[in-house]
Amino acid sequence: MHPLGDRNPGHRVSLEDPGPHGPDDTDEKAKVAAMAKVPAAAVAASGLVGGYAVARWTRKRQLGGVALAAAGTVAAYEWNRQAGPRAAAGLTAAYLAAFAGSHPLAKKVGAWPAVFTAAGSVAAASWAVTRRAT
Repeated sequence: MHPLGDRNPGHRVSLEDPGPHGPDDTDEKAKVAAMAKVPAAAVAASGLVGGYAVARWTRKRQLGGVALAAAGTVAAYEWNRQAGPRAAAGLTAAYLAAFAGSHPLAKKVGAWPAVFTAAGSVAAASWAVTRRAT
């Protein structure tokens, strides 16, 4: 007798047959579809704000960098998918420039206003470029 019981005695388990509840393509397609519902502009802006917040509250700049890079990677993937590689490269450059530019801006207006300005700028550019492409 099988250790989990003999619920289906004629069914053999194999690597090729994931069974009635195994993985299939619809799960992966659903994940991609759900990810596509979050606009790349929101992901990029959240990466800038979230990266700064993580760095500030944990006092570990590297963790903020991880958050910034993770969101930037997701945003770049979406930019490439929605508007092509040239637009993705340009928007990625804008994302990095906004991050770099927020540092000197913070000395003039304060940290949070600088971060929100950078995030808003990238979000606006992302929205404009991806809106035109669709």
